[in-house]
Amino acid sequence: MKTTKFAKVLIALDYDPTAQKVADAGFSLASAMKAEVTLLHIISDPVYYATTSYSPIMGLMGEMETLPVQLENMEGLKTVTQHFLDKFKHHLGDETIQTVVEEGDFATTILKTAKSIHADVIVMGSHSKKWLENIVMGSVTGDVLQQTSIPLFIVPTKKR
Repeated sequence: MKTTKFAKVLIALDYDPTAQKVADAGFSLASAMKAEVTLLHIISDPVYYATTSYSPIMGLMGEMETLPVQLENMEGLKTVTQHFLDKFKHHLGDETIQTVVEEGDFATTILKTAKSIHADVIVMGSHSKKWLENIVMGSVTGDVLQQTSIPLFIVPTKKR
């Protein structure tokens, strides 16, 4: 049987604190395959990043302070988001990791980025407590799964 070599892994990280689990699992997968890694964060709704009660750019648990992000423009948000990805890169301990910050619809942008970097596998988290139900009824992970021809590695992030 012929085996496929995965040379490029795209790890899509969202604003949830469980992103660290997704990054760790995706990096472990990529390391086992000796594959290049690209970390992706998508900015979909800038208003969501500026709430005073919760900042989705929380970073790594224990490695970054959790402060509300008060941003006045998209460039400021992109800068903070790039810092967020750089912290993950440092946490993973591999300076060759590429980082990408994009704007747009989550599923569409994940697929577009995967194609543009020629990713062999996409790594994503699933936050659903009823994972199968979300896949059937709709979620970002479900949308990507339905639309991609690239293998998808889904990391369950719910608390047990």
